[in-house]
Amino acid sequence: MSDNELGAFLRARREAVTPSQAGLPEGARRRTPGLRRSELATLAGVSVEYLARLEQGRDRHPSAAVLGALADALQMSPDERLHLRILSKGGDGGLCRAAPNEVVRPTVRALLERLEPAPTILVNRLGDILAWTDGYELLAGPVGLLDGDPPNVVRFAFTDVRAKTVYPDWNHVADERVAALRSAFVGGDPYYKHLVDELTVTAGAPFSERVGALPSLPRKSGVERFVHPDVGELRLAYETLELPVGDDQRLVAYLPADEATSDALARLRRGRLRAVR
Repeated sequence: MSDNELGAFLRARREAVTPSQAGLPEGARRRTPGLRRSELATLAGVSVEYLARLEQGRDRHPSAAVLGALADALQMSPDERLHLRILSKGGDGGLCRAAPNEVVRPTVRALLERLEPAPTILVNRLGDILAWTDGYELLAGPVGLLDGDPPNVVRFAFTDVRAKTVYPDWNHVADERVAALRSAFVGGDPYYKHLVDELTVTAGAPFSERVGALPSLPRKSGVERFVHPDVGELRLAYETLELPVGDDQRLVAYLPADEATSDALARLRRGRLRAVR
């Protein structure tokens, strides 16, 4: 785990932007991917030495003007710009995050009820599952995703032996779970550090190598393959909905990505109804 998330994020974005995307010639063979530090410094109007200090964590308090220039030069998306701003505010060592919010507001709970029968969960910044629809319980209960107290999507992916069977694309899912965890991290968050220390021991290299790599933002929508013990493989399209900043929570809703998955979810619901009767 890096204590220099701002610098790591800047470096990751610099290495992701090609010279041609930045309007620069490719030139001779390059030793590093993406832009050279000198190229980004020129594009952003800062010195190479100052950019090096930012990436190495020796300066963690860039001005808003510098952040804006770097974001422009790196062609950051709105989400990436917001993340950059959050990381820059977290550079103050005196900042300490409050405990992850475990309170589910009544209106949020009512919203979950109205999202039935779509499998939907409410998670906090650590990936704890705080509430879920009956549709999600039908999907995730039989594979053990709701076994924890509280259940946690990151812990399940890395420490439950069933996870690699549940997720045929486990490597992709693991990348996304770590990206979501890291994107919520701001310096001085002891709860994040506690979970990272725990999983570094219990999950080992598959987790620690991801959390120590250059950061990336999680995808807020996409498709996950999920294997259910009763109806087989499903293709689930997911959408992530961020709640207000004060809630520090997000909703993740899953919808069938094809007709076969829609039929399979309907069979699960019919099976539940027969069991209730």
